[in-house]
Order: sequence, then C-alpha cells, then structure tokens
Amino acid sequence: MSVRHGSVTLAVGILVLTQLMFVVDTSIVNVALPDIGRAMGFSSAGLSWVVTAYALTFGGLILLSGKVGSVIGRRRALVLGVTVFVIASLAGGFAASAWLLVAARALQGAGAAVAAPSVMVLLMGITAPGPQRSRAMAMFVLAVGAGAAVGLLASGVLTQTLGWRWVMFVNAPIGVLALLGTLRNLPETARQRTSLDLGGAAGSIVAMVALVFAFTSAADQGWLSPSVLGSFAVAVISLVVLVVCERRHPHPVMPLAFFSAMRSAGPLLAMLLVPAGQVGFLFFTTLLTQQVLGFSPIQTGLALLPFTLGLIATNQLTPRLLPRWGERVIGSAGLSGLVLGIAWMALVAADAGPDTSILPVLLASVLLGAGAGATFAPVTAVIMHQAPAEHIGAAAGLNQGLQQLGGAMGLAILTSILAAAGGLDHGLGTTLLATATFPLAGLALFGIWARRIPAPDTPA
Repeated sequence: MSVRHGSVTLAVGILVLTQLMFVVDTSIVNVALPDIGRAMGFSSAGLSWVVTAYALTFGGLILLSGKVGSVIGRRRALVLGVTVFVIASLAGGFAASAWLLVAARALQGAGAAVAAPSVMVLLMGITAPGPQRSRAMAMFVLAVGAGAAVGLLASGVLTQTLGWRWVMFVNAPIGVLALLGTLRNLPETARQRTSLDLGGAAGSIVAMVALVFAFTSAADQGWLSPSVLGSFAVAVISLVVLVVCERRHPHPVMPLAFFSAMRSAGPLLAMLLVPAGQVGFLFFTTLLTQQVLGFSPIQTGLALLPFTLGLIATNQLTPRLLPRWGERVIGSAGLSGLVLGIAWMALVAADAGPDTSILPVLLASVLLGAGAGATFAPVTAVIMHQAPAEHIGAAAGLNQGLQQLGGAMGLAILTSILAAAGGLDHGLGTTLLATATFPLAGLALFGIWARRIPAPDTPA
C-alpha cells in the first residue's frame, strides 16, 4: 500500500477525522438527552436507548466487521461504513418518533462498526515505521481521547443554539468530507479469503439486545411481565447458539479459549465493566445537572469537560509510569479513581438542588476522567499480551466490542435501578452509587488476575 509522500499528511488527517467522528458520536447525544426526551416523549428508561442502540450495534458488529474489511478491501469497508453512518445521521435528525430515532442510532452504530476497524489498518499501511508513524499514532490517540470532550461541548452548543436534531445532522457534512477524502487520497488494500462467523456475530448481538431490552423494559413493565421474561429467554437461547457456533467455527468472533481460565477472562470482564460505570456516570450526571441543578446544555457540557481533560492528562502520563510500576498497579489505581469519582457524584446527587455548588461536580468529573485515563491502556495491554498468538486480531476486536456492549448493558441495568429507587426526583444518588459497583467489580477482577507484562528482554 503506497501513498505519494506529499499526500500522507492529508490521508492521515482524513483517517483521524473519521475516527474522531465515530468517537464523538458515543457522547454527542448525552447533553441533548433531556431535550430529546421532552421532544420525543421518551420515558426515563426509554431514553437510555438513544445511547445503548448505538453501542449495541457498534460493539456487536465490530467483532465481525474487521474480517469483512479483509474480504472486501479496507477502503471499500471504510466508504461503506461512513456512507451508512451519514444516511443514519440524517434519518435520526429527521426522525418523527422516538423509535425511529433509536433505529437511526442503531444504524449509525452499524456503520461505525463496519468502518472503524479499517481506520487503524489503513493508518498503519500508509505511514512508514519511525517518526512518521509515531506522529500519525499520536494524532489518532489524541482524537480518541478528545472525542468525548468534543462530543459533550458540541452537544451543548448545538442543542442550545440550533436544537437537539443538529447533534445528528452535524455528522452529514463531516462524513461527506471524510468520504471524498477517502476516495481521492487513500489506496485500496488487497482482499483476503476468509470465512465469516455470521452465526457467532448474530448470536452475540441478539443476546445483548435481548438482555438490554429485558432490563430496560423491566423498569416500566415489571420483572414478571411476558415481554421481560420472553426477552430473558431469547437471551439465554442466543447465548447457547453463540457457544455452539464458536465451538465449531474455525475463525470464531469470540474464541472460547479467552474464557477458559480467569487469567485471560478476568481482564476481559473488567473491560466489560469499566465502560458500564463510565457511560452510567455521563448519562445520569447529564440528567442531574440539567433536570435537578438547572444547568443549560452548554453549562452541562462545560461541567463535564474536566472529565475529558483528566482523561487526556493521565492517558499521556500512563505510558511513562507503566515500565516502572507495571500494568496491574497503574490499572488498579485508575479503577480506584473511577470508583471514587462515581461515588463522589453519588453523594452530590443525594442532596442536590438548584443551589448546589458546581465545584463538587467539576472535581468528581476530574477524578473520574483521571481514573479512566489510567485504566484503559493497562487493561488493554494485559488483554492483548495474554491472548494466544493465533487470536490477536480477535482479541483486538473483542476488546473494542466489550467496551461498547458493557456500556449498553450497564446502562440498561442502571435505568431499572433508577425506576426502582424512585426516579429522577429521589433515585439519582442511589443509582450513581450502584454505578460505582461496576468499576469496583472490575477492580477486583483486574487486581487479582492481571499479570505484569515482562520487559522485551525479560523471559516471560
């Protein structure tokens, strides 16, 4: 794969912009949620689907889509995914009902899942090893780290000035720019023959959607309602189908070997739990600041900005600390920060009112962001190091997929807790305290089962 020397910088910029667009969309709806809920008639539980629909399809399909890119070519996969993403964004902006908006968000996630794995492959392919690739990777990491901040701020500004629909519309011009740049400046990769694990991918998606639907519906319909019990039954059947498919397929999307021992399963389960706490924090803090504290959308975006600033700061510092302290120590410290930050916000929510100071919200956001920045790199490093050599690609996809699926699953459970605890008026403190249990469980799993990665010149 080759690109003219003068075009490499432009090609890298296009790929970084595309990645930034996908990351931004994981958070851009958060500040707009209260306005979306009022305009579209969502219940408190139903509103969570605006977030989880994107995460479910993104996380579920990314397990398969990396191989799709190998079959059809990485540039084609990128163009296909971004095209679907743009169409879905326009559909969401024009949505006339709550469930049309949720469907558009799910389609956005599908587009992002098809395109995202190809971004990194193309980035590595068009850059030369050494300073050029290092600069490109630094830009990529910055886009990932800054995406949440851009999304929160953009959501606040767009919601307050142009209306909530523009958090969807804004993707169209960015996506078209990315498409034109991709077609003009990025080369195609060679196609590879491989078998696609369609059964495993379908089983994992159906199982997660059924579980999320069951937990979310239980908040409105009760745990013993036929739809809730039926959804749990579908989830169990789908998980059985998933296990059967993965046992038989030569290239499974979710190799069962990862879960045969806690040494490999522990860090993966921790990665499933951490986003559940982070997504829950952002979701419920957005409701707290606007519906209890009376913040405007822009003020909410600014109040959550310290979260991303803390994340970026520790994300830059963590690689320097890992050689000395090791992944388990740094990762455990980061997870502890997540627990404390969410617990702090729970205390703020328990006694919150219109006269509550913004300072505790800012400090809790900083602590949570700092914890997140010190968590993801060590946990990811351990997951990748402990994966068998023949399953490195699957481990990378599973790592990304679990982050999205964990956020969706955690938010579904937490919305049920919010309803049981008394709703927004009385249950936010309890719900945020329950949110802290997810990274706390991740801390236990990672602290016990993670193993220090040996230095390159040290025998494993």
